[in-house]
Amino acid sequence: MYFRDKVSYQPLPLPDRVSLSDDAALDQAERFRDYMKKRHSVRDFRPDPVPSDIIAACVEAAGTAPSGANHQPWHFVAISDPGMKSQIRAAAEEEERAFYEGGAGDEWLSALEPIGTGASKPHLDIAPWLIVIFAQRYGMTKDGHRYKNYYVPESVGIATGLLIAALHHAGLSTLTHTPNPMKFLNALCARPDSEKPVMILAVGHPYDDATVPAAAKIKKPLSEILTLHRG
Repeated sequence: MYFRDKVSYQPLPLPDRVSLSDDAALDQAERFRDYMKKRHSVRDFRPDPVPSDIIAACVEAAGTAPSGANHQPWHFVAISDPGMKSQIRAAAEEEERAFYEGGAGDEWLSALEPIGTGASKPHLDIAPWLIVIFAQRYGMTKDGHRYKNYYVPESVGIATGLLIAALHHAGLSTLTHTPNPMKFLNALCARPDSEKPVMILAVGHPYDDATVPAAAKIKKPLSEILTLHRG
């Protein structure tokens, strides 16, 4: 949170504390790991509505993420309006056609082939919610004062991860979508030029016959993503 007036450091006693034995901590960690392994990116959504209170609670959880200087440089626009979703789909597919018709390059397209993606994005219409995630490159106070934000990509990345985990915890499926460029989202979502759209997150319940790419289930083993230096 940015304060234009000088605010001095005031330490507070830790307001919340979770204290677990080593055995209990391991149990909780393994339970969470196993539950997150049930998270899948899906493209086949049911159109069934999802209450906005659920979306709001998940975004509120994302807003607890740590950020550079605690400036919280993010904004989330949650959209269920069919007209807005159709506009986003049309604009995104225009960018995607250029991407798949040569803009991406052969190596990138080859890397995407096992995932089965293409220029058509019907899920942007069908999913009951689209959450557009904006990164605030700099902030503006209500009286027009501009201030710098710090570690913006890192901060927004952490908040986005928390949002995806919160939505999964609420029993919802998601799909990340990053059309490039995404500047059209500022006008559609009425967001200022100081904010950069970084992702569209489709959210809803998976369709009964939803599928996932087989390649997406191949994850790096722990030995390739963790290095331990034991004391």
